[in-house]
Amino acid sequence: MSPIPWDQPATLIDLDGKAPIIGTIRDCAMHFAAFKPFAKAQARILLTKPVHREGRKTRTWILDPDEIAQLADRLQSEG
Repeated sequence: MSPIPWDQPATLIDLDGKAPIIGTIRDCAMHFAAFKPFAKAQARILLTKPVHREGRKTRTWILDPDEIAQLADRLQSEG
């Protein structure tokens, strides 16, 4: 996955239908880190700019839970 700037607008959604979190990638990663495991499994991020993902021919607008977890880890390591 291409690096995504922390200030890029994004929306954190879940498949349970709870209210989305509209903010930046940083906001979404921070909220995701606080989720319980079940909520993490249901989470997706809708991007405002598509990113290239390994193994895909086209760019994508949606990040899956494992990709969001990578962002949350990156956020924690950067402080």
